[in-house]
Amino acid sequence: MKAVIFFGHGARDVRWREPFDRLVSMWQSQYPEVMVELAFLEMMQPNLSTAILSLGRQGAKEIEIIPVFFGQGGHLREDFPKLLSEAQERFPHIQLRAASAVGEDESVLRAIIDFTARTLR
Repeated sequence: MKAVIFFGHGARDVRWREPFDRLVSMWQSQYPEVMVELAFLEMMQPNLSTAILSLGRQGAKEIEIIPVFFGQGGHLREDFPKLLSEAQERFPHIQLRAASAVGEDESVLRAIIDFTARTLR
C-alpha cells in the first residue's frame, strides 16, 4: 500500500499550517485510495518519524515524502537526509523515497508565474 507525506518546515504560529492542511484535504479528495500525512521538521507535530509510524500502522509499505519547500536549502541538504536515514533504519519494512523540493519543479514555478500574472490584472 502506498502513502504520501507532505513534509514542511514548521512554525510557531499555528496559522502557518493552514495551507498544509488544505493540501492534505485536496489530496484526500482527489486520491482517496492513497493515504496521506503531514510531517514537520521542527516546531510542529507530527515529526517525520511519527508520520511514518502512523502510516505504517495503517498498512503503508511504500511512502513518498514530498518536501514542501521552495528550494534545496540547508534543511533539505543537511537535516532532512539525516532524518530520512534514521527513519530508514527505524522502519526497514517500509520503502521510503523522497522527492526534490516542490519549488524546484517547473510546473510549480509556472503556477507561481501564473498566480503573479493574475494579481497584476
